[in-house]
Amino acid sequence: MTAPPADLHYKRSRFATRLPWDRLYTASHFWIREDEPGRWRVGLTKFAARMLGDIVDLEFELADGDPVGVGQTIGSLEGFKARTELYAVLHGTFRGGNPALALALDVLDTDRYGAGWLYEVEGTPDGALDAQGYAAVLDATIDKMRDHL
Repeated sequence: MTAPPADLHYKRSRFATRLPWDRLYTASHFWIREDEPGRWRVGLTKFAARMLGDIVDLEFELADGDPVGVGQTIGSLEGFKARTELYAVLHGTFRGGNPALALALDVLDTDRYGAGWLYEVEGTPDGALDAQGYAAVLDATIDKMRDHL
């Protein structure tokens, strides 16, 4: 018996990525993975990173232990292409940013689904999608972008 693939390989137009099955995804292009019961790590999908360009700055406005809600501004991300607010994608308690990012922001690209996570929250996801559900979001997003070219 063959083991199922570890990733969903996605390609649409000129964009390709892999989506690990062991994560959930948000329509706002973040991945989340439960590392311990009730404790979730949050990272950028390749699509989000591509829209921002190389990340040059990351700041958090919250401290460890602060409550968070979905959609709440928790900091900001700056890339060569854009600067954006960073929003919480879970309800719960903020448990801090990834300390490895203080040393090297490029880990967000070099190890996106491993050491390249952004922050942790103790709580529960709301409205998260599996890899196939997120692939459908990518389809719709890319189609909309192509329609506006």
